[in-house]
Formats: sequence, structure tokens, C-alpha cells
Amino acid sequence: MTTAVLTPKQEAEKPLDHLPENSTLEDIQYHVHVLEVIKRGLVDVAAGRTFTHEEAKQRLRKWLQD
Repeated sequence: MTTAVLTPKQEAEKPLDHLPENSTLEDIQYHVHVLEVIKRGLVDVAAGRTFTHEEAKQRLRKWLQD
């Protein structure tokens, strides 16, 4: 089974079908932004660029103390 690769335009159009007709441009930008951030996160996970829960707590603790 092959998965079709969507163009960036097609990826941006997909969520628009689920938004209400009275959505503002700000609503649309927000949804496209959130999808892009999720996509980047999935790429990071696939590349092994992740932290354990404990590592994240340690990093936050250090950041909050500085």
C-alpha cells in the first residue's frame, strides 16, 4: 500500500473543510500553524529527538531556576 504525498497546499486545504464557514483568517492561520507544529514534532520523534519525562523535568527545573 502506498501513501499519497500531499503538497503543502493540499495539506493546508484539508483542515479547512472541518472549520465553520464563519471562520476568520486568524482561525485558519491558527489551525494551519498547529498542524505544522504537530508535523514537526512527529518528524522529531521519528528522528529520535525526544526526551524522557524525567529529562524534561530536569531541563525545566534548570530553566525555571535561572
